[in-house]
Amino acid sequence: MNSNFIEHINLTVRDPDRMAKLLTQIFGWHIRWQGPAMDNGYTVHVGTDTCYIALYTKLGRDYAVNEFDKGQPLNHVAIIVDDLTAVESKVAAAGLIPFGHDDYDPGRRFYFYDYDGIEFEVVSYALARTGG
Repeated sequence: MNSNFIEHINLTVRDPDRMAKLLTQIFGWHIRWQGPAMDNGYTVHVGTDTCYIALYTKLGRDYAVNEFDKGQPLNHVAIIVDDLTAVESKVAAAGLIPFGHDDYDPGRRFYFYDYDGIEFEVVSYALARTGG
């Protein structure tokens, strides 16, 4: 068994509290820590007991509209879930639009953009196709 895994990802967002609320609602995560951060910033750590996403903003910064466009430099963050349908319903209930539904080995998936235009991929291996 490989013991290497991603402990956290640090994303810059306009409003860490709003994004943390979204992630707790969609994925059932919890806030692990929040407080002052480097360069007059503020960060919220949201996730599980073993991994999290650090949501950072520089206080007083006016981020450009296209600053979070896909591929600058991040393409997407992928999250594995047990119940793809339930998570998709939560994404839609948050006013976000699920898209790019697909089913290929090793699982089924869809995508959505958060409030800042950061793309998330939601994957379930539990619903993977069986057989050839």
